[in-house]
Amino acid sequence: MTSLTQRSSGLVQRRTEASRNAADKERAAGGGGGNGEDDAQGRRDEQDDDDKGDSKETRLTLMEEVLLLGLKDREVICKSDAPTGDVLLDEALKHVKETQPPETVQNWIELLSGETWNPLKLHYQLRNVRERLAKNLVEKGVLTTEKQNFLLFDMTTHPLTNNNIKQRLIKKVQEAVLDKWVNDPHRMDKRLLALIYLAHASDVLENAFAPLLDEQYDLATKRVRQLLDLDPEVECLKAGTNEVLWAVVAAFTK
Repeated sequence: MTSLTQRSSGLVQRRTEASRNAADKERAAGGGGGNGEDDAQGRRDEQDDDDKGDSKETRLTLMEEVLLLGLKDREVICKSDAPTGDVLLDEALKHVKETQPPETVQNWIELLSGETWNPLKLHYQLRNVRERLAKNLVEKGVLTTEKQNFLLFDMTTHPLTNNNIKQRLIKKVQEAVLDKWVNDPHRMDKRLLALIYLAHASDVLENAFAPLLDEQYDLATKRVRQLLDLDPEVECLKAGTNEVLWAVVAAFTK
């Protein structure tokens, strides 16, 4: 599948300063003479903090997570028609529910994103998606709102304000293809699997892997390629699968 090869090229090889930074930290830590029991307790406390951070107040939607992965720390910048509580998702569901005859998943992605040449269907496009997602993240305390002056005009920006939430998200994505890799997409958490595919399609998955050491980076990108090389039409026929998920994957990787 040539399109998969083209999309996979977004996960480019790189040589970061991660190895050197890690070595510096190790040398600095070597002089501390810390005790193993204290280190273990520290790791447990850190894990507890991560678990507490996944509270309802800061729980993010998939689209918000994809947007958050795309933000640099210092960068300015349907199976059921039941309401989800998320304005963007409910707007999309309303279109899907009221449209007859039904459209395909591929068509809905094109319509809702505005990638259609049919002037009669432009009303389906979801407007100002990035700005609306950013405002949701502001309400959840992840971003903040600032005004920046660019000579002739002011621009509203949304810098990152809570880096802990972003770091937990990055850690979750990294662990999915490293420490917690199960080598079977049907045994992976479906939401996390969807996040990996959507982040790759949005060209922001690289941001989660950039801090890794070179060996870890190579392994992570290799496993992502394994996911990208899967045939969605084959996977959706397997027992207990999520057909909508694989239909979306097919639309983004065709």
